[in-house]
Amino acid sequence: MIRVVLADDEAVVRLGVRAVLAAAEDVEVVAEAGTGRAAVELVREHKPDVAVLDIRMPELDGLDAAAEIRELGTGTACLILTTFADDAYISRALSEGTSGFVLKTGDPNDIIAGVRAAATGAAYLSPLVAKRLVDHLSGRGPRLHAGERVAGLTAREREVLGLVGAGLSNAEIAARLNVVEGTVKVYVATVLKHLDVRNRVQAAIVAYEAGLIP
Repeated sequence: MIRVVLADDEAVVRLGVRAVLAAAEDVEVVAEAGTGRAAVELVREHKPDVAVLDIRMPELDGLDAAAEIRELGTGTACLILTTFADDAYISRALSEGTSGFVLKTGDPNDIIAGVRAAATGAAYLSPLVAKRLVDHLSGRGPRLHAGERVAGLTAREREVLGLVGAGLSNAEIAARLNVVEGTVKVYVATVLKHLDVRNRVQAAIVAYEAGLIP
């Protein structure tokens, strides 16, 4: 079972997300919080696989809570719940090492997919969130086009990048490409270094913009 701590300051949202996750046989919500501070303490207590965090919460916002959760050393991955009104958080979120973003008002299956991806160390972006992030980054001054950024990658490295962007874990990529997982880890590390990105979420955005996601 994938054990989840769910945090949102709106009880009705928590109820809805819990109901969505209850439909997945491999996911269990072990605790809920209404503030970022409470979420950190619940992660400290329960040591879940994934913390699903709203961005806007009292005491600590979701990104500050995610930063403190990483410092706990529990290995808990953080998946961020977002809305289209949260653009101001995007740049900061991308540098925080979160495991992905899912849209509150999007396809409920995205939340389940995001939790599963986060639990395996993969990154996940809801399609609408990915587009929003790309649009946001496109307006941030001079930068290399995604096509230019991936041009120096080998065909296999581009294939791996596309699968990272699709939310696959290293184990899933290894199975897809019929190689050992250690080989995939080397590919992923090489791709992240070449693209000069800090995590799989940032790499996924490049993959999305470059049209590499299968």
